[in-house]
Amino acid sequence: MIVITGATGTIGSEIVRELAARGAPVRAVTRNPEQAQVPAGVEVIRGDYHDLDSMAAAMAGANAVFIVGVLGPEDAETDRALVGTARDAGVRRIVKLSAIGTGDPELGRVGTWHLPGEVAARDSGLEWTILRPSTFASNTLSWADAIRSGRPVANLTGTGSQGVVDPRDVAAVAAEALATPGHSGHTYTLTGPELLTAADQAAALATVLGQPLDVVDVPEDVAREHMTAAGMSPEYVDGALAGQAYVRAGRNAIITDDIRQILARPPRSYAEWAADHASAFTSALTDQSAR
Repeated sequence: MIVITGATGTIGSEIVRELAARGAPVRAVTRNPEQAQVPAGVEVIRGDYHDLDSMAAAMAGANAVFIVGVLGPEDAETDRALVGTARDAGVRRIVKLSAIGTGDPELGRVGTWHLPGEVAARDSGLEWTILRPSTFASNTLSWADAIRSGRPVANLTGTGSQGVVDPRDVAAVAAEALATPGHSGHTYTLTGPELLTAADQAAALATVLGQPLDVVDVPEDVAREHMTAAGMSPEYVDGALAGQAYVRAGRNAIITDDIRQILARPPRSYAEWAADHASAFTSALTDQSAR
């Protein structure tokens, strides 16, 4: 049995599909099992990161567990508790989702959010694999509202480039590490095949949609004001902006060959992701042209 925490999230839902397609026994853990949409044959069970008894029950009888628990600075210790719960439940293999740049002092506090979970995994005595993906291609779904209203898409990273990665590739690597031997003791940095700025991504998306997209740089003070108004905590805002500054300074301009090595194929490009997800933006463009 392979347990997937965060099973309805961006990565977790893809891992569930990957493993189900392999015919592996999968247990999807979510706070709202009645709302979960999973492939046939997948067991769905309730589990809440802040209710360790529920997580222990979800992990009972499992051989491997995918752990994703950090949602912000207030959850920085969550992964440590999840690793301990998995070990106590008799799990033998854990795959911990982390983030690129974790541990880099130039990232400041945000660079430490995943460290408790990483350290717990390494010290657990279990087979462990840590995944550190770069920024997700799917993050540009946040541009849909701007496209819908005819506004430029917002850019907080200036001309900083990143190895934008398709979440499906991250999930495929996670599935490999969960279901097959040979990945224990490895920390994989997962990137796409090329370095892209926000403007590069907008241009690729514009080509797919057949309509130009403008990009506007958002000053840090304006971004802080909007995040604060949205109810984000001061520490979360500080961390998010530190991450954007890290990219602007060119610190996340990293490409690795880890995905190719693990999956025996090249990683998908952002253009491929955009083409496969054009429908997420098409209605916005259609609505705009109809006015």
